[in-house]
Amino acid sequence: MGRIKSVAVKNLGDDLIVAHGKKFTTDFDKNKKILGEVKKIKSKRTRNFLAGYITKQMQNIKKAEA
Repeated sequence: MGRIKSVAVKNLGDDLIVAHGKKFTTDFDKNKKILGEVKKIKSKRTRNFLAGYITKQMQNIKKAEA
């Protein structure tokens, strides 16, 4: 079991996936870099939470497509 993400992180992550879905991958480190380019996030912790959430969602999307 993972950590529970806040509603704000989930909403922002879902919005970013809808807006920039083609850029994100299933790799956490790449998603951190992409977040730095797409959205200005001052907090390192928040950026990492978002990158982790987006990574998990991209894995779920990839699994659903297969």
